[in-house]
Amino acid sequence: MNVPTGHLASRGRALLLLLAVLVVVGAVFAIPTPDKVERLVPSGLPASYQSTEAQLRQDQLPDEGVAPAFVVVSREDGGTLTEADKAAVAAISEAVAPLGVQGPPTTTEISADGTVAKTPVYVDTSGEILDVADDVAAIREEARADVPAGLVVQVTGPPAFQADIAAVFEGANVTLLAATALVVAVLLLITYRSPWLWIVPLVTVGIAEQFTLKVVGLFAPQFGIVVDESAVGITSVLVFGAATDYALLLIARYRDRLRTDESRFDAMRYAVRRTAEPILASGATVTLALLTLLLAEQETLRGLGFAAAIGVVVAVLTGLIVLPAAMVVFGRGLFWPFVPRVGDVAREGKVWGRIGEAVKRRPNIVGVGATVFLVVLSLGSIGISVGLTQNEQFRVKPEAVAGQDTIARAFPAGSSQPVAVMTNPGSVAAVTAAVEGLDGVSSVTPGPAEGDIAQVNVVLDSDPGSDESFDSVREIRAAVAEVDGADAVVGGETATLLDANEAALRDAKLIIPIVLVLVLLVLVLLLRALLAPVLLVATVLLTFFAALGTSWLIFQNVLGYPALDNGVLLLSFIFLVALGVDYNIFLATRAREEAMVSDTRSGMLTALKATGGVITSAGILLAAVFAVLGVLPLIALAQIGIIVGIGVLLDTLLVRTVLVPALAFVFGERFWWPGRVDGRELQGSDPDPDVTEPVPVSS
Repeated sequence: MNVPTGHLASRGRALLLLLAVLVVVGAVFAIPTPDKVERLVPSGLPASYQSTEAQLRQDQLPDEGVAPAFVVVSREDGGTLTEADKAAVAAISEAVAPLGVQGPPTTTEISADGTVAKTPVYVDTSGEILDVADDVAAIREEARADVPAGLVVQVTGPPAFQADIAAVFEGANVTLLAATALVVAVLLLITYRSPWLWIVPLVTVGIAEQFTLKVVGLFAPQFGIVVDESAVGITSVLVFGAATDYALLLIARYRDRLRTDESRFDAMRYAVRRTAEPILASGATVTLALLTLLLAEQETLRGLGFAAAIGVVVAVLTGLIVLPAAMVVFGRGLFWPFVPRVGDVAREGKVWGRIGEAVKRRPNIVGVGATVFLVVLSLGSIGISVGLTQNEQFRVKPEAVAGQDTIARAFPAGSSQPVAVMTNPGSVAAVTAAVEGLDGVSSVTPGPAEGDIAQVNVVLDSDPGSDESFDSVREIRAAVAEVDGADAVVGGETATLLDANEAALRDAKLIIPIVLVLVLLVLVLLLRALLAPVLLVATVLLTFFAALGTSWLIFQNVLGYPALDNGVLLLSFIFLVALGVDYNIFLATRAREEAMVSDTRSGMLTALKATGGVITSAGILLAAVFAVLGVLPLIALAQIGIIVGIGVLLDTLLVRTVLVPALAFVFGERFWWPGRVDGRELQGSDPDPDVTEPVPVSS
């Protein structure tokens, strides 16, 4: 078979490019990853919050880095502990005592109703989380070694919560990555109906994801940014979703051009040229939106914004450089058995063409109907509640939560995690007097002291993280602020949760408007119009509220989630708005391109035929990828996955393919106001209006 020399040269350049990319990737992976940045305090909140200041003062006390794990013993039937049971409790306490570090005296306490016994075992929490987990595991094993029938032994307290959270993420990112890759592979296989084609984008996206995590690991410490395990998991999902979306757009345009060009290299150059603008605009929008998280007060959000922004940049570079080279190396046969040949008639776009024609006939009715439907879905968010208690944050209840529930049945609910009021030794008595008698306070006792720092422990009647406990912390803060010379700050787990909620509210109020302005500016620059960007941003906002309302109904009535976690609203908004704009960009840029040789209404109809399938494929894939977050046991990640997944489906199946075309049909040329886009703008140009793009099998 004779192959033109130019084609050989093009293939050689593609192979050389791939080799260069592999060399760069290999070199980056060869660089040792520096140690991660340590947080100022475990909560990740800045020193401006009382809970952080309290933690910093606690760190200066003799028992710094020591916290109690509580061995909780109760009867299976919930009854009163018998004398034999109490003897077993004493034996368990004696067995676990040697496993604790030096700390306050260890004494077993039995509840007033005689149903529950708890024994503190002090654990060193100053080291690595895995060391804490090992210590808790040893305590649990020893406590259960010889338990008489009828008794239940649980280990809870702050170290146990740390251990159980660590267990949540142990191997979780591997599971998440495997599930995400499987979802992407299956959907690509269904979309292209080829046993080979799906492998190329999947491999390139997989390399991009691993490369992203390595780059993040190299650069985050240089900027003093903490990237935790949850940020790593979300970043992996985002890279897979965004990079695969860009691959769908590029491959669709490439396959259609293969029907008109003999040279696959010319076809790919054309595809890259035509998709570069929407992909770059999409990547810029998502990256800028994610970088706004660097303005957040919570270290977790700053780390996620940093990591995910790098991931989107890598996804864009992969879609425009690496994937095109890989595709042309393998040639047309990669599409087997549906190999595109010159002169083939495009079979795709018929379904969306018929939908577009129907919308065009009655755009006002369709537009109003779609808007009303989304508004009705949005009403589901009425009465939404934000803020989960510590015990409510897990999808699958771990032992630490079960043990805390047992304590709450018989002791004051906050006894295992008291509020810590940090003051000076001379003000302990005055602080104690100020706090005693407040509503919700069960007991107040002096804690450790060292130099000019003293701690007062306050046990609350309410569960840590509940609204009642937050009200109590606010009252305590107000009371101790009135004590002259005390310089008191209030910390502990409940105070930290309260401060985290307030930080999340502050971050949302600051970041959400900035994201909206950035998205609007990108659309204005891209479309060179004002009306169209405003309409498109409005549809994105409507989609978000519809997704939130639908999800809240599911959380309340199906999954039984009592509230949204405090960071879910902001992250869901950023992901859904930024990624929803992707589909706005894919459709609107193609519509503008087509309108240059016809008119806006005809251009939008052609764009819908061409991109309806791509947007459908990308949306289903992205929704499925985010739904994979549900494999992790944390409710917050499951909530983000469900909200974003529902929002993306609404966006791709209704908003971008029905509502936006209806708006364009209604406004006509005014859609691009104050600019002008019609057939007179680019006489003699080659926007190639006849090229259409594929739809998935389901269409």
